[in-house]
Amino acid sequence: MDFEWSAEDRAFRARVRAFLEQELPTDWPEISRHGPGSREQTEFSMEFCPKLAAAGLLVPHWPRQWGGADRPTWEHFILGEEMWAAGEPRGAQYMNVNWIGPTLMRFGSPEQQQRYIPAMAAGKAIWCQGFSEPDAGSDLARLRTRAVRDGDDYVINGQKIWTSYAAMAQNCFLLARTGESSGKAGIAIFLVDMNTPGIDVRSIPSLIGHGDIHETFFTDVRVPASARLGEEGQAWSIIGYSLANERVGIPRYEMAARVLDQMVVELRRRGLGDDAIVQTRAGSVAASCEAARMLVYRTVDMRSRGEAVDAEASLARVAVAEADQAVTEFGMEFLPDAFNGEDYPAFLAHHERAIVTGIAAGATEIQLGLIARRWLGLPNGVA
Repeated sequence: MDFEWSAEDRAFRARVRAFLEQELPTDWPEISRHGPGSREQTEFSMEFCPKLAAAGLLVPHWPRQWGGADRPTWEHFILGEEMWAAGEPRGAQYMNVNWIGPTLMRFGSPEQQQRYIPAMAAGKAIWCQGFSEPDAGSDLARLRTRAVRDGDDYVINGQKIWTSYAAMAQNCFLLARTGESSGKAGIAIFLVDMNTPGIDVRSIPSLIGHGDIHETFFTDVRVPASARLGEEGQAWSIIGYSLANERVGIPRYEMAARVLDQMVVELRRRGLGDDAIVQTRAGSVAASCEAARMLVYRTVDMRSRGEAVDAEASLARVAVAEADQAVTEFGMEFLPDAFNGEDYPAFLAHHERAIVTGIAAGATEIQLGLIARRWLGLPNGVA
């Protein structure tokens, strides 16, 4: 098996790196310190992403009709690796690139596509994801936010939680129950303007960044029926497509691997580079990062061949979460002082992001359940 990149792929990666070197300011480490959801990084993304789009580096893998260049799927992941390794200067807009835009291309009405996709391709759109609720986290089938049909409109009432980027988002990709059916069958998706009366966004203080997560309340929020994506009860098949893209669309393993390299450099500076225990542990953690990379690449290869991705996405997601945690644990074991204060911003930034890797896009426990059923063929309830 040949793991080498083609000359064209290497040239594309070099082009992305050169762009980042030119466009990222000298104070970028401070701007990016608290993650893609911080106000500073979100505001920066609104200047950076249009430049990225103008250079043909925001959505090159999208179809030409939607602002892309019909480039190979692999370029999407090369781009993502370099962006995440640099601290994700696209901010919240990575969601548009990875899954919201492609979902609208596949399931949106012509009017929805024309309304939303061009702004995404131009780097001028911020979305949030209205999935989780206080009693329905990774188990989305339990959600209780309700959308009741009223003539040509729906009236939405309910609450979402852990809503990333909600404070500055222009639109929300919202799940709500429309029918009397329980479980998956009665759920629909709505594309909601966040300026609609009745929406209340409240920030949740946390360890993982400034402005990343929120509670979002919907009180008699009236949206037109044209805001519904697909049909009532169709949400689950759409969500499956969206989450498969999201689970492998964030190459956190690249950031983890580069932070590990920085940790090893620091340990060498401190005279610990020849310590056998340090070397063994560093090698083990590096292997975890590479295993995550290979599992993600497997799903990318399947997608590039037009094959359906199912449990492979969950396998990759679990491996990425484990690699993220392994890097953090390595740093805390051998460089504990680096996690106190602000002298090592890259280590702290990675640590904060690693906290949520096992939660976002479906908790690790949920992914393991999917692997058990869909990969190992085990019945429900068998560990």
